[in-house]
Amino acid sequence: MSTKNVLGTELVPCSYDPLTGYFRDGCCNTDATDLGSHLVCVRVTGEFLAFSAARGNDLSTPRPEHRFAGLKPGDRWCLCANRWREALEAGFAPPVILESTHAKALEFVTLAQLEKHRFLGAVH
Repeated sequence: MSTKNVLGTELVPCSYDPLTGYFRDGCCNTDATDLGSHLVCVRVTGEFLAFSAARGNDLSTPRPEHRFAGLKPGDRWCLCANRWREALEAGFAPPVILESTHAKALEFVTLAQLEKHRFLGAVH
């Protein structure tokens, strides 16, 4: 059984460089152990990275012990659904790659909210 995205089609990988996903498999896959719900594939912006750091989640600093190289603007990343919603409410939501966003994200935000912030560049 294939995993579905928010559009109801097969989930497309988000990023292999940097390697993302709760399982570090390039996809926004999830299971019951993913307490952060890393479901929303985004293209990070400088504004979002600053917002996240100000909220106590520094995504720019490398953390090799967690296999994390640090993000820079333009990178794609499987973001926690609640963090994306928090950024949305504060006006800093990064663009979303719908084809790579797990269908379970719809438990946290609406498809209309995600579509309003859809990344309009190439999926890959």
